[in-house]
Amino acid sequence: MSKGYYDIPLAVNEPVNSYAPGTPERESLQKAYDEMWNQKLDIPMVIAGKNVTTGNTQRVISPQDHQHDLGSYHLGTADHVHQAIDAALAAKEGWERLPWEHRAAIFLKAADLIAGPYRDRINAATMIGQGKNAMQTEIDAACETIDFLRFNVQYMAELYSQQPESSEGVWNRTEYRALEGFTFAISPFNFTAIAGNLPTSMAMLGNTVVWKPSYSQMYSAHVLMEIFTEAGVPAGVINMIATDPQETADIVFGHKDFAGLHYTGSTTVFKNIWKTIGNNIDKYKTYPRIVGETGGKDFILAHPSADAKQVSTAMVRGAFEFQGQKCSAASRAYVPSNIWEDVKKYMIADLKDIKMGTPRDFTNFVNAVIHEASFDKLASFIDGAKADANAEIIAGGNYDKSVGYFVEPTVILAKDPKYTTMCEELFGPVLTVYVYDENEYDATVELVDNTSIYGLTGAIFCKDKAVVAETAHRLRNAAGNFYINDKPTGAVVGQQPFGGGRASGTNDKAGSMLNLLRWVSPRTIKETFVSPTDYRYAFLGED
Repeated sequence: MSKGYYDIPLAVNEPVNSYAPGTPERESLQKAYDEMWNQKLDIPMVIAGKNVTTGNTQRVISPQDHQHDLGSYHLGTADHVHQAIDAALAAKEGWERLPWEHRAAIFLKAADLIAGPYRDRINAATMIGQGKNAMQTEIDAACETIDFLRFNVQYMAELYSQQPESSEGVWNRTEYRALEGFTFAISPFNFTAIAGNLPTSMAMLGNTVVWKPSYSQMYSAHVLMEIFTEAGVPAGVINMIATDPQETADIVFGHKDFAGLHYTGSTTVFKNIWKTIGNNIDKYKTYPRIVGETGGKDFILAHPSADAKQVSTAMVRGAFEFQGQKCSAASRAYVPSNIWEDVKKYMIADLKDIKMGTPRDFTNFVNAVIHEASFDKLASFIDGAKADANAEIIAGGNYDKSVGYFVEPTVILAKDPKYTTMCEELFGPVLTVYVYDENEYDATVELVDNTSIYGLTGAIFCKDKAVVAETAHRLRNAAGNFYINDKPTGAVVGQQPFGGGRASGTNDKAGSMLNLLRWVSPRTIKETFVSPTDYRYAFLGED
């Protein structure tokens, strides 16, 4: 077999299309949206490279029009979970032995497919199925998925190139083996890019995957599987299932060959999974790798020196883009009394200007929340604030699910810094603001650090560099992604590797080599060229 040292094409971030009026990409995406809106889906599971249907189906629901008939996806049983595991294990030997440059080529091709012929399709599926506007979708479904694939291939090559020193007469080297067994990916509804990254980041290192996407993201997951297949991912390497969560967990985490979990979702579920894996530790052939990115209660902290308009813009964008359904979304803000009236004025003016409705209308900034359960939860917190003397709704506060699950961007002014919506993750378009005495900044920094169990993202707005440095140190554990004079959302692959600590996850930094390290098991090899033939060392000689 021919060999060579291969230079990976340099990864650069995919340019973001504007979708401004009159642009060809706007017209093309609108056409794809309309065509796909009127199609009837029949989404199978994919196991061992084959489409698997069961006849037991659930509707694919569009959050902006829950009565519209988009079609359905097929639900599997425990047997399908076992089949997916068996398929992954059967594909493991051949996939792991495939030269790494061929694995790289498959995922580079997947990136080019998304950048080219599948761009409108993956974007339209995300808009229809997950309720994202065109810009949020372009950043996520197209650009971030492409970036994950291209940068991870580059990081893989860099990882493989990291080798130890060798002494005279010896050659030391490191092999980066895939994990022994199968891996499991659980992806959420809110980012198509996460659904694309969780299984592929493990697979490109030679692992085979059982992947369970969110039921609320099945449309774009289906398109991703089409892309993986066209790119050349072999049968059994990535197996997509739609099965009962608890039944799936019992089977996967009880299997002796379970080797790793790549998870994004709720903190409560992740903690329960960790407990299950711990309780089953004696069953496993190896210690499983556990990587999780979970919740957030992300903050914006304004210093008295901050610019009111900048703070207001960060609050509106950070809290209400994609309806606040980002684990990084700003959901609590601390604003000093000296700039609050200006911040409030600018923010309310922006919110009056914002339009809400279907993603098909590109003038809508805000769209529907993902499903009825989310809608009902948000409505209950809004109603609670309306009835609570410790809270005042100063913007929004209305909601309607007659057609779609629409919740107005809502701003709650909390009199108590520990008011419930300052502490609990809501995952929706609700921002709670606490106005602090401008002379109590130091105490407010302490409040920011101690209010939440999470540690995902946070932002500070301040013109005093000494204060910025001191605050960044004091809040070093409060946010794994920390922003200075910017909103706490919008991490870019290769630029701001993403992840947090505390109850927000294992902080393994998606979009960096650090994440890929979790999916390999290194083997160190020492080869001696001229082996000793005498056990005696020199020190044993007599004086």
